[in-house]
This record gives sequence, structure tokens and C-alpha cells, in this order.
Amino acid sequence: MFFEVITVATETRAVRLNRVLPRIETQANRGLTNAQARERFDNGYSNNKPESAEKTVLQVIKGHVFTYFNLVFLILGLCTLFWGSIGNIFFINVVIINTIIGTIQELRSRSALAKLTFVSAPNAVVIRDGEQRTIPAESTVLDDVAIFSTGQQIYADAIVLDGECHVNEALVTGESDEVVKSRGDSLLSGSFIVSGTCVARLDKVGRDSFVAQLTLDAKKTRNKLSSGGMVSALKRLVQVIGIAIVPLGIAMFILQLRGGYESVNAVDSTVGALVGMIPDGLYLLVSITLTVSVLRLAKKRTLVQEMGCVETLARVNVLCVDKTGTITENNMEVKEIVLLNEDRFNANDVNGILTDYVGNMDKENETMAALQAYMNSPPRRHAANVMPFTSAVKYSAVTFNSDETYLLGAPERIMGSSYYKYQSLIEAHSARGYRVLLLALYNNRFDGKIDPSGLIPLALVLLSNRIRPAAPKTFEFFQKQGVKIIVISGDNPMTVSQIAREAGIDGAERFIDAVELTTDRKLRRAVEEYVVFGRVTPDQKRRLVRALKKSGHTVAMTGDGVNDVLALKDANCSIAMASGSEVASQVADIVLLDSDFSAMPAVVMEGRRVINNLQRSASLFIMKNIFSFLFAISITIPFQTLFPMEGLQFTLYNMLIIGAPSFILAMEPNHSIVSGKFLINVFRSALPAGLASFLGLVIVFVLYNNFDIPTLQMQTMSVYTVTFVGFLMLFRLCRPFNLLRIILMITMLFGFIIGAILFSGFADIMPANFVRLTALNWSNIFWTMAICAVVTPIFALLTYVLRHRRRSQGV
Repeated sequence: MFFEVITVATETRAVRLNRVLPRIETQANRGLTNAQARERFDNGYSNNKPESAEKTVLQVIKGHVFTYFNLVFLILGLCTLFWGSIGNIFFINVVIINTIIGTIQELRSRSALAKLTFVSAPNAVVIRDGEQRTIPAESTVLDDVAIFSTGQQIYADAIVLDGECHVNEALVTGESDEVVKSRGDSLLSGSFIVSGTCVARLDKVGRDSFVAQLTLDAKKTRNKLSSGGMVSALKRLVQVIGIAIVPLGIAMFILQLRGGYESVNAVDSTVGALVGMIPDGLYLLVSITLTVSVLRLAKKRTLVQEMGCVETLARVNVLCVDKTGTITENNMEVKEIVLLNEDRFNANDVNGILTDYVGNMDKENETMAALQAYMNSPPRRHAANVMPFTSAVKYSAVTFNSDETYLLGAPERIMGSSYYKYQSLIEAHSARGYRVLLLALYNNRFDGKIDPSGLIPLALVLLSNRIRPAAPKTFEFFQKQGVKIIVISGDNPMTVSQIAREAGIDGAERFIDAVELTTDRKLRRAVEEYVVFGRVTPDQKRRLVRALKKSGHTVAMTGDGVNDVLALKDANCSIAMASGSEVASQVADIVLLDSDFSAMPAVVMEGRRVINNLQRSASLFIMKNIFSFLFAISITIPFQTLFPMEGLQFTLYNMLIIGAPSFILAMEPNHSIVSGKFLINVFRSALPAGLASFLGLVIVFVLYNNFDIPTLQMQTMSVYTVTFVGFLMLFRLCRPFNLLRIILMITMLFGFIIGAILFSGFADIMPANFVRLTALNWSNIFWTMAICAVVTPIFALLTYVLRHRRRSQGV
């Protein structure tokens, strides 16, 4: 059987085009022959899902394991393992943890994208050799004749050959209203048949179909890190350092061997210097801090799917929101009925007509649901014919007899040329934020076309979505933070503008109809000039986001529909409501589980806490990188001597100056507005301590060369010097002091004193590969105290100069 052949071929995913086949003008009652269908399938013209562009699990793992960063540390680790002291290899633990965390993060993101699907139609009904048969939707081929019926999702682009149906094209139009499709009309894959049955010829299948292109686009790997972001900044830093340390490390090792040092000492010295130049622990701190933020937000019913977006949202300066679901609640309500022909139809007459009208209609959309809830009475009469609302004509109709049809919908579409008579009244209500519908009697025979001479306007029905109670306060918060709010909606721009004004959005009186934005140039100009965009199509949403980003803005966007997916993907940070489309939730960076936009300030505050605290904590890491790099270049190469500290001798410094303090400070509350670029801010903060430590090491080196100080004594003096400067830096970062910071300073200080006593006082009984410090003699204690006394005012002066310069620049 052909069905069996198709099934086997589907499993093998044979989609390669073996040869070009001509199109076939298939007939509605015959369809393709079995031979034609088999030929098309064998040559790659089937409706197979396109191969995803996403990475495989193996590719993800390889991408995180085989990095330049890991290669450098692997080489250093192997050198230490074979030629150095094995105790100095513990730095490799941080690399392993960083790799594991990064891999898990990307696999989680990949898993969410893998679930992304716009079509869930497993089977298809086709006509072949004049007979109906049911086969898997992926087994259909180009030019197949398919039958689509009520409730079915369209699985490939097609052209209607026969019949008529009502289609929901929210995927394309962004509106849930029905569109009538008849002979010659196109059906887009991903749409749903709401009612009716049609026979259609498949026109685009597989990766050529609309929904396949949409899926491939939506599944592209996200790359939303802003240029000023933490992770991207750290990547650039590691790239620069990673390139620089290769020739530097080789030169250090060779010159130290030429200087007469043993290979073990040369390796330990080189590794100690190079490891000190790379902020390896900072990666781990960033990952842990972002993970903690995700867990905190989860307790507030906010699901974070992309950890980096917590930082991005704190830097956003444009927030794009939809009217319905964000500013207003999803449910509509009838506010008022305005009579237009009161001398012939009073309030009771109109209420009776509306009761009969809505009672004969299905609850097909929010508008009809609101009308049925408002009338709340059973109909007195049953209709002879009902025409549902469609996007094509923008109204619905109920016929009771040949000369009594009632129309309800967009006033301009029902009235046509006579709209001007009521235009000022209708626009006045629209300006107040209402959605205005016209109820009219048509006393001629209704055949789908309206003759204005037979039309009698009865009333205007005013509806609105209630503004969410917390929306004004939420928008006020963002505007105080310097974030511009842009409203993007498919509704009348005048109506949206009024609602935006009521919600307190600045500049909401500046609105435009997106129909006018016919070119990218007009659109780019509009995003800088207008605040409210009405009648926006899904494609225009995406173009608006791109135009904003091209203008240098960091853009966040909220959305809840399938039609928002591509715009959500293009935004720097995307937020979806859990009550909306599942596809939108899968694509979004953040999902508001309670669909409550008022939760957004908490996410912003969490982002600020992360950025501001990590900027402070990162300076502890970078100061070590600064003095390690400077000392390696200016002392080691010219004088062919050893780096003053080995890797293990950084243990106390790493634990008590960098590790524990950076983690504790990173978890503190901090809601200050984020300013400047991450890496510049960090370097500016770390530079005084880095330069002061470098100067202290230079003085130790001079003393070591001129006063015959033993090597272990010199190394111990170096540890105490840089640790002292580290405490000066920690003291500065802890100001203003609170109870937690006082406890932190005291604990770290006592911890270092105890550690120094243990490692130096019991050095003789410690294992050979343990931390090597020694008790200083009195003269070296004096020199160490003198060095600390010298570097203290230098640190204070550099701190004052950089802070004063930053203030003068307004940063």
C-alpha cells in the first residue's frame, strides 16, 4: 500500500529534491493519482517538517567544553600536573563548574525551543484517485487535494477549490475574528477552520509553507545580549586576555628557565601569574547570582527562561506593550448604549432587538461574550439566518424575515458613504477610549451587500476593556526610571490613545495609524515621534521592534498571542502572559504566571540588584587581574625572575578578599538606577586597588633583589601586601556600613589572621603541596608594614581622583 511507503519514508526524513517536477492542476473531485503522489514524495515534495536550525545536544556540549577559555586552562593544568606542583592545579575546579552551568543553561533553552510548534494536525484527509483517505499530515505532497473541516488546523498553504469555510487567522492578522474563505482564496498553514468545509489544493508544503518559515525563524538561537551587558563584556575581556597571555606565558616560562630557575618553579610561577590574570571565578559568581535571581522571581510567580534577561530588563529604555492584556483586562464590557433613532426605537425596543440578536449568535469572540453578559436574557425570537462576524466585512448579521435584518459592527463599514452623518459623534466616543459598534436595521432583503437606502441606524454600542487596576502605577514606575512606553495595538489608534492616556502613559496623545507606515523609512521616523500605534499588523510589530533597536534602544516587549512571536524573538527582552498563547510563552524570556503586568517592577528591581552588586563584587576579581598582568609584564620579563606568588599562595586572598565577600555583597538589596557600561564601571572601581597592589609588589621585588631576602619570605610579604590592599578595597566597597557588612569585615579579617598563623606557623608540618607561607623575621615585618603604609595614601588618592572624574563626567 502507498500508505506504508509514505510511513517508512517519513521516518527516514527523505526531503532532498532529486529532480524538479512540474505543478499539477489537480481537480477537486479526483486529486492526484497514487503514482503522482509517490513520485512527489520520493522527490522531496512532501509536507515533512523542516530540519530545525537548533543545535543538537552534542553540539551544545561541544560548544561549552571546547572553548578558547577552557583550552588555556587545560594547557595550564597539564603543565602544572606534569612539570609543576600538583597542589597548584585546584584552579581547574572553577573551570569545570563554569562549563557545567553554561551547558545546563543552554540545554534548558534548547528544550523550550524544541517544544515550539505552530501546527498540531497529526492526520490529513486527501483525495487520491477520486477516493478519500486519511494519512499523516507529513505524508501529504505538493498539489494534493485536501479536505479541511470544522475544528481542523491547516497544515500546509493551500488554495480553495470548492466549498466555503470560516477561518481564524490570528497567526497572520493578530485578530481572532473569522475570515470567510471561498473558491480561489488562499489558506495559510497554522490557521484554524472555525466552521464549514472546503476542498483545497496544497500550494506550499514542508519548509516552503508559511508556518514552516515562521517556525524556523522562531527557533533560531537567541542572541540578545546587549553590548553593555555583563556576560558579553566578560566574554570580550576573556578574549582579549586569552590572546595576550599566550605569548606572555611562553615568554615568561622561557626567560625564567634562562634565568636559572628549575622547571617546577618556572611552571608554578608562570601558572600563578596567568591564572591571576583571568577572572575565572567571576563567571561562576555571575552564574550563581543570576540563578538565585531566577529562584527569587519564581517565588513571585515570574518564570525566567533566559537568565541574562534579568540584567537586560534593568537596562531597557523602551517598553512596547499591547493594549489588551497589558493596559486593559482581556474581557470587554458594555459601558453604554447610545440611541440614534429614539423617536421610532426607544431604549426598550433597542434592548429587545439586542437581546434577540445576541441570543442567536455564538459566543465567538470577546465582543459577543460582553454583549451576551450585558443583555443576560434569552431571545424572544429565533433567527432565520445568521452571518457571523468576519474581519473581511467587520460586521455580523441576524435575519428574522426577508425585510428584517439587523447588522452589528464597525460603523464605517456598515454605513459606507453615509458614515459622515454620524462621524463626529462616533469619533467623540472613540476619543474617550470606547470601542464603538453600530446596531442598524436593514429592511431590504439581505444578500451580504448593503444598500444605504434600506439602512436605519438604531444605536451605538460602547464597549471597553477595563484598565487593569495596577497598570497606571506600573507605567508610572517605568517612566520615572526613564523608560519610554510605546503602545502597539491592532485597534483604532484614537481609541488606544485615550486608553493609554487614562493609564497615565506619557505622550499618549501622539498616535498614528500603522496603515500609513508603508515604508521602513516612515516606520523608523515614526518610532521616534509617536507613542501609540494603532491597526498594527504582526509583521509591523516586528519591524517596529527592529526599528527601535536600530535606533540604539534596548527594547522590551510584552505579548500573549501567536502573532506576537516573531516580535518577541527580536526584542532584547520579551515578556509573555501565561494566560495567552502557549507558543508565545515558549518563546518569551520571561513569563508572568499570573498574567499580571504589575509584577514587572519586581523583575526590574531584581535586575538592578544583580547588575549593581555584581559591578561592586567584580571589582574584587579585576583588581587581582590588574596587578597580576602589570607585574608579569613590567617585572618578570625584563628581569627574568619568578612571579612573586604561586597559585596556592593566592588561597587566603581568593577566599577572604574575593570569594566570600563578593558572594555576600552580590546578594544584598540594591535598587539604584543602572548607569554606564559594566566593564568600564568595574575597571574604574578596581583600578586604584590594582595599581596600589602592583606598586606594593614592585617595592617587595626591589627589596628582594637588594637585601638578600629568602624567596619564601618574599612570597609571604607579597601575599600580605596584596591582601592588605584587598582589605582597603573591601572596606571601601562596604561603605556605608550596616550590620551585615560590619560582620563581613570582622569575619574576613579574623579569618585571614588565623589562616596566616596556621599556614606560616605550622609550615614545617604541612604537606608539601599545601599553601606555602612562612613566619616573617622582624626586619621583613617592618618592611611589610612600611609598604602597607606607603600604598594606603596612594590607594586613597587614586580612588578620589577617579571618583571626582566620574562625577565631573556625570556618570
